[in-house]
Amino acid sequence: MRKYYTRACNFYHGKAATSLIKSNKAFPLNGKKDIAFDKIEIFTRGKKKITSNVIHIKDIKNIKKNIKKVIKKDLKKIISKRKNFLNNINFSETSIMGILNLTPDSFSDGGKFNAKNKSFKRISSLIQSGANIIDIGGESTRPGSKTIDPKIEWKRVKHVLTKFKKKYKKTCLSLDTRKSDLMIKGIKGGVDLINDVSGFEFDPNTLIILKNYNISKILHHMQGTPNTMQKNPKYRNVLLDIYDFFEGKIENKLKDKKIILDPGIGFGKTLKHNLTLISKISLFHSLGFPILVGTSRKRFINQISGKYDSLDRTGGTLASVLYLLSQGVQIFRVHNVNEVKQGILVFKKILLN
Repeated sequence: MRKYYTRACNFYHGKAATSLIKSNKAFPLNGKKDIAFDKIEIFTRGKKKITSNVIHIKDIKNIKKNIKKVIKKDLKKIISKRKNFLNNINFSETSIMGILNLTPDSFSDGGKFNAKNKSFKRISSLIQSGANIIDIGGESTRPGSKTIDPKIEWKRVKHVLTKFKKKYKKTCLSLDTRKSDLMIKGIKGGVDLINDVSGFEFDPNTLIILKNYNISKILHHMQGTPNTMQKNPKYRNVLLDIYDFFEGKIENKLKDKKIILDPGIGFGKTLKHNLTLISKISLFHSLGFPILVGTSRKRFINQISGKYDSLDRTGGTLASVLYLLSQGVQIFRVHNVNEVKQGILVFKKILLN
């Protein structure tokens, strides 16, 4: 567990960002010229309390030597361009991951696309609407859901995974599973990305087996299991605790560095936890990897909107996506791809004008 953490903040976009970077008044985020920052928030984790201090980048030279060493190391990762290790995905651009749940009990679309003809029709629709990653799952991980047998899970996804790459060669395929035997079957079927919501902790064989495959991974955070995760989740500090979880996995378990970070909105988090993670998401840039966030249709939207809630929660989803986009998040996992794609295009045009 580290003592000091660095969060890039006070962002500029478009021409303003380019001008400030050129005049050395701001740093580029992830090597991009159209998003810059000129302040950092330094968190200090003490034994009894956590403090934070926001400073201008020109004042970094004035901080204590031991802290400065950590900050400069973090800044190098924040500023550096992300390596493009994922099939047909450019991390300098915004990507949309379209969701295909092949389950009878997922929280918003369970049972809708299980039939073979419906599942491929849904995939085509997601791609045409702007998704360049398709995330396929056969086990619901909604709050309160139970673990299912791997054979049942494979039976649900097999018809799609075995034919996907024959139909959509240029589309990135992600498999949402916690089980190593499904991961192996998926990889042999052409899966490009493994999305394990347990953070590779559910199945003890997973990381041992995956060492034999050159496969990209989403490092997702979840407290507890889907069945227990929303039963009074607690953290000392949700932002820093998840950072420590990511850093520990990266340094000790996932050494191939083909990693995408997902803080797991709604997976063992209260409304306050979720809002903290979304508002301070830029902390995770200092780990040096692309960031993915899934806020689509999640309960925190209802908790905020109250009587203005809706079935698809498109408004709340899009609001969170656009804020996260302004903070440099690269990938968004969503159900309503067309609406989010439209919102991103318009928002970017205004932001970068």
